[in-house]
Amino acid sequence: MAVKRAKTSRQSGAGKSPAKQAAKAKVTRLSSARKKLASKGPATAAKKKAAKSAAKAVPARQPVVGVVENALDEMKAVNVRVLPVNKLTDITDTMIIASGNSDRHVRSIADRVVEHAKKAGFRPMGVEGERDGEWVLVDLQDVIVHIMLPKVREFYRLESLWDVSAARREAAEQSA
Repeated sequence: MAVKRAKTSRQSGAGKSPAKQAAKAKVTRLSSARKKLASKGPATAAKKKAAKSAAKAVPARQPVVGVVENALDEMKAVNVRVLPVNKLTDITDTMIIASGNSDRHVRSIADRVVEHAKKAGFRPMGVEGERDGEWVLVDLQDVIVHIMLPKVREFYRLESLWDVSAARREAAEQSA
């Protein structure tokens, strides 16, 4: 039968100051972390480094676009178009254009987009046009959201301005 001995004050570190105890604990943690890394070998470290770079390669705009699309879907926005404009302009990466059925619907959609974006951790740079409600613009830096009444959307035709393939189709239809 083994007898447990009580630690002496020297073994437990009772005579040391709290700063010295904390420093010793930190050194112990660091050395154990180094031992763990060394035991895993260089192949594991290379895999970790590759995983980190792959995580950085994923563009940050995807979550924003997903958040906006969810908000638009939840509020029953009509005729939603997602346009990647990163090759056309430096202002933004993605432009989302949607319609609402009335000015109140347009304002509600914009409010919900802002609300969902804030919950997801994306702060809007600004919101324009909420007072009139015919065309509300929500600037989320990497994504700009246009929410319009159908008549305003038809008048300005932003899709043909920013979507090169749609502009080519319209030109072909007009020439035929």
